[in-house]
Amino acid sequence: MNLAVIFAGGVGSRMNAKDRPKQFLLVHGKPIIVHTIELFQYHEQIDGIIVVCVADWIDYMEDMKYRYRLDKIGKIVPGGETGQMSIYNGLCAAEEVYGAKGNIVLIHDGVRPLINAETITDNIACVKAHGSAVTCTVAKETVVLVDETGKVDEVPSREMSRLARAPQSFWLDEILEVDRRAISEGKTNMIDSCTMMRHYGHDLHVVIGPPENIKITTPDDFYTFRALYDARENSQLV
Repeated sequence: MNLAVIFAGGVGSRMNAKDRPKQFLLVHGKPIIVHTIELFQYHEQIDGIIVVCVADWIDYMEDMKYRYRLDKIGKIVPGGETGQMSIYNGLCAAEEVYGAKGNIVLIHDGVRPLINAETITDNIACVKAHGSAVTCTVAKETVVLVDETGKVDEVPSREMSRLARAPQSFWLDEILEVDRRAISEGKTNMIDSCTMMRHYGHDLHVVIGPPENIKITTPDDFYTFRALYDARENSQLV
């Protein structure tokens, strides 16, 4: 089976939203997270979805599931104390509902609603071929690496530089094994799943996704998403 774990367990303090977490802000009357989930709901190769949600908003998310007929959602679970632990809660729920052996999991931010069906298809194919898939975009500007003092330590070739985004996809049993090892060693706040898998020696393979695949974290991101969404709706962009 091909599964999606959509995580939105944070409150999004950088968004400065008045009364709701960023993933539930409305764009054309629909929460951002619903825009995201629908990409997986309507993809023919996705068999099941787990949603990781802020605990106080689970009832609201259940309402959204029925309102928008998101019937591929197998379970909605609360987030953890860190992003890593929120994802882990989702992975455990996927194992509980669907089993782990032989299943592919696409781990995706609930506030990245600008991927496309091709990216999902490419992630599944890449995991089948190579065991992992990290969605990236090609760096348009020069990337510099700095040391602890802020001095530039290295300037990687722009041609070889990629920006890691999401989905990040793996065999479910493999990432669960690695996550459980990390937790047993006290590592519960690793920056993302590909960092964790790389830390424990797993090879990672890249899938190139759309450049507009932004994470909606700040008000500027929100307005960018709304503008891109409107442009797509009006058929101004291919």
